[in-house]
Amino acid sequence: MRAWQINSGDGVAALELADVVAPEPGPGEVLIDVQASSINYRDLTTIEDPITRKLVFPTVPNSDGAGVVAAVGAGVTEFAPGDAVTSCFFADWVSGEISPGAMASALGGARQGVLAEQVVLPADGVIHTPSHLNAREAATLPCAALTAWHALTQPRPVVAGETVLILGTGGVSVFAQQFCAVMGAKTIATSSSDAKLERMRALGAGETINYRTTPEWDDAVLELTDGKGVDRIVEVGGPGTLQKSIKAVRVGGTIGLIGVLTGGGGSVQPVDLMRKSITLRGIYVGPKSMFAEMNAAISAHALKPIIDSTFAFEAARDAYHAMRGAGHFGKLVIDVR
Repeated sequence: MRAWQINSGDGVAALELADVVAPEPGPGEVLIDVQASSINYRDLTTIEDPITRKLVFPTVPNSDGAGVVAAVGAGVTEFAPGDAVTSCFFADWVSGEISPGAMASALGGARQGVLAEQVVLPADGVIHTPSHLNAREAATLPCAALTAWHALTQPRPVVAGETVLILGTGGVSVFAQQFCAVMGAKTIATSSSDAKLERMRALGAGETINYRTTPEWDDAVLELTDGKGVDRIVEVGGPGTLQKSIKAVRVGGTIGLIGVLTGGGGSVQPVDLMRKSITLRGIYVGPKSMFAEMNAAISAHALKPIIDSTFAFEAARDAYHAMRGAGHFGKLVIDVR
């Protein structure tokens, strides 16, 4: 059996495709023949900086995978050989609030990932794939889709007629636009690419802002909302954009902080958070129970993930280089078999 491995801190070029012993499921576990794995920005940064993340070498990268159950261990009743399944980002977060234990079960980091021909996962860390999706499509769901769903449904769901500001056009942001469309929410999308903004319009975005040509995009948002501000923001930038998001959200609105693409430092003035009674929520993907709710909505609306490009298993390094290049729209997927 073959698996890609992180064996050093030397980045994507040092990834190794290794022959390893095929795993076997123990009690409560599921053996999966992996068919596809999608990559997230988090996977790339883990490969580029495994030392800071305290990875134990070798580590198989990637949290997101889909395939078919090959075998189950003793006591597993939820799955059977032949079932189409998808990995959960966290192997040990079934429901409720996140905990340190759940955080320590993230695949492709604290635990071995799924960029391998076969993987063994606890049954609690596996979910049935929606019947209308193939493995490539299902492999895009565990991180990006669930993060977007979490941002739009907690602490309460977005309702029809509300306005959501979606920053960027990465995987989470594209899923957020798709979900807003079926929820009946109005959206304002931002990007530095007019071509990507046109694609967001094709997915239902009502308004778009190019933040390179309109650097004061927070003022543009206020203008588009008659000075009120938006009801919710899917915030991916972090320190470089958060202060503008605070200005752009309405009094009593919600900001879901799901990324820090502008870096981990910086400062935020808390006065407007307080005076505007803004809810600022940090979002780290979500539990299996939320994944099931999302899958039900995806099935009900026959939603199809947007896949930009696919790569052969042997060319996995090219997928990470494409992620670093940031020219894609939608997800990058590696065909495992």
